Amino acid sequence: NAADAVRVHVRVDRVHAGLAAFNRHDYVKAYRLLRLPAETGNAAAQGVLCFLYTEGYGVPRSWREAAFWCERAAEQGNVQAQYMFGLLYNKGHGVPENYILAYKWLNLAASRASGPKKEYSFRMRDSVATKMSPGQIERAQALSLAWRPAPEIGVSAYDRVR
Repeated sequence: NAADAVRVHVRVDRVHAGLAAFNRHDYVKAYRLLRLPAETGNAAAQGVLCFLYTEGYGVPRSWREAAFWCERAAEQGNVQAQYMFGLLYNKGHGVPENYILAYKWLNLAASRASGPKKEYSFRMRDSVATKMSPGQIERAQALSLAWRPAPEIGVSAYDRVR
């Protein structure tokens, strides 16, 4: 239907404009433009909100909100969100401290990243591993291997419980 096509086009334009604002470090504008696409399942927009709430750029820092957006984007396969979600689990920010899940998300990020981000993600994962038993590392590796991206299709944040 034509109305649906227009809505999709407007959403894509918002995402592009929001990512451009983010890249210009205009975090308030990026948030305003990306909130709706994030709520409706856009992983790139969710990944930016994950970062904004983690760092407190353009929004008040909120570990709970950061974890909410990091999880949604990470589950869809957003590498940066997987990395940040791993860090949140490592420190217990917005989620219970959990080294197995920290390792899992950092391992996934490292396996899918490129260039310097790949090596840095592996180093962070290995740092977490120093706090784990061999059995915990084995469990985290199994979780990484079993993980599959789960794209959201038109899901509203209002349909999710925070």
